[in-house]
Amino acid sequence: MERESMEFDVLVVGGGPAGLAAAIRLKQQAAARGQELSVCLIEKAAEIGAHILSGAVMDPKALTELIPDWKERGAPLNTAVTEDKVLVLTETGARALPHGLLPDCLVNHGNYIVRLGNVVKWLGEQAEALGVEVYPGFAGAEVLFDEAGAVKGVATGDMGVGHDGEPGPAYQPGMELHAKYTLFAEGCRGHLGKQLEARYHLRDGVDPQTYGIGIKELWEVKPENHRPGLVVHTAGWPMDNATYGGGFVYHLEDNLVAVGFVVGLNYTNPHLSPFEEMQRYKTHPQIRKYLEGGKRLAYGARAIAAGGLQSLPRLIFPGGALIGDDAGFLNAARIKGSHAAIKSGMIAAEAAFEALAAQRQRDALTAYPSAFQDSWLREELHQTRNFKPYMKKGLWLGSFLFGAEQKLFKGKVPWTLHNSADHLALKPAAECPKIAYPKPDGVLTFDRLSSVFLSNTNHEEDQPCHLRLKDPAVPIAVNLATYDAPEQRYCPAGVYEIVRENDVPRLQINAQNCVHCKTCDIKDPTQNIDWVVPQGGEGPIYQGM
Repeated sequence: MERESMEFDVLVVGGGPAGLAAAIRLKQQAAARGQELSVCLIEKAAEIGAHILSGAVMDPKALTELIPDWKERGAPLNTAVTEDKVLVLTETGARALPHGLLPDCLVNHGNYIVRLGNVVKWLGEQAEALGVEVYPGFAGAEVLFDEAGAVKGVATGDMGVGHDGEPGPAYQPGMELHAKYTLFAEGCRGHLGKQLEARYHLRDGVDPQTYGIGIKELWEVKPENHRPGLVVHTAGWPMDNATYGGGFVYHLEDNLVAVGFVVGLNYTNPHLSPFEEMQRYKTHPQIRKYLEGGKRLAYGARAIAAGGLQSLPRLIFPGGALIGDDAGFLNAARIKGSHAAIKSGMIAAEAAFEALAAQRQRDALTAYPSAFQDSWLREELHQTRNFKPYMKKGLWLGSFLFGAEQKLFKGKVPWTLHNSADHLALKPAAECPKIAYPKPDGVLTFDRLSSVFLSNTNHEEDQPCHLRLKDPAVPIAVNLATYDAPEQRYCPAGVYEIVRENDVPRLQINAQNCVHCKTCDIKDPTQNIDWVVPQGGEGPIYQGM
């Protein structure tokens, strides 16, 4: 069946902070000049905010620039930070770092503890009120190009395709959405963004992106264990000194506590399981004390782009731009990304609006990277650019070097350290110690499947698998033989499983469990797994995560 098509001035792919900020900014500028501008935003989740997962402590700086009266409009930034703690954990003990030794990036005065999914939902309401056409449940599945090779939009995914790739009885072809400019805001490791980087060589001359995986739970805790506004960050146990990782405990309103753990995906031991490390983390006395007697309400996981300034790709190409975490605008040292996503979306939108006002279309939005170079966002990322490379040197040495650079020089040093690709870091399993993880108790610690249940994840089983193997032989011939099938452990949702039939191993992919974290696409040692979008509206449904 032939696809139908729709035309817009600007198309935004992705309904997170960056995409919604861009859409809002475009409409604001059009209104200020009395011009008509058609803006369409598509989002693969069933509703705006349903695929959003973040810690999250939010710096309101960019939001204030975008919507100065956000408080009066009822933005759900309900819990101001009242206290910061940074703890270095041993297996049973903890040492608090003195506030005087903390670099500015770890001080959260003036910030808010938020449920980012709720903030994004509110941003979606603001966008719709301005006339943005918002379409959740539509996944951007394919980039479309015009005759000159410029991006002219995207096609949404076909619906009702069977597991064999053939149209089923409920088949509906995707739509073509054409635009004068297309902004890609898919979030971390966006699958269209990855294609655009390859087609237009956007990563030539820059460092590889480096990532972490963040695993988060939302708990309702006993009132006596709740301290609204408390932010706790931890380093050390359960990670060893050579492996980057750290945890957080954020006390929200209404007796809610967000607890999570981040593991850098440059870890070397293929026996390591980020999910199990997160469960183990909760058993530490300094973390357990907040959760005991409480109830786990929600679970989720996502990859985090952590490379910083030196890992940003070229942002533009004919017909469009990468914004937010599709480019990697996250400040890992600050443990924050939403303010950076919003700012990047705003300046890209301003560049697109000026191009349209000049009656240009589908050229390179050179004003966007130029404005970024002159922005506070670039200055902030430049100041902390060496954080992740330092931390790859080990907890103690890395912390000392980064802390000295920040406290003594405010990041204004003449050197920039470099990042390497995470998938190259794994050592053969035979060279690494196995890790004995305790069994879950079902009260404080849990297994993967009960956790995925809390993410409300759903995929129609009769559809092509959205986790594609470039070579079906590699999982057994290489991953199992050399690395003891690490995909069984780095996936936080139990998607990958080695099963044996007559003692012959094969990889089983339980794609219906996928929470869209993209870790497999990043960490697979042979880069054999390609994550693509499933049917629109599928995946997790996070409730204010």
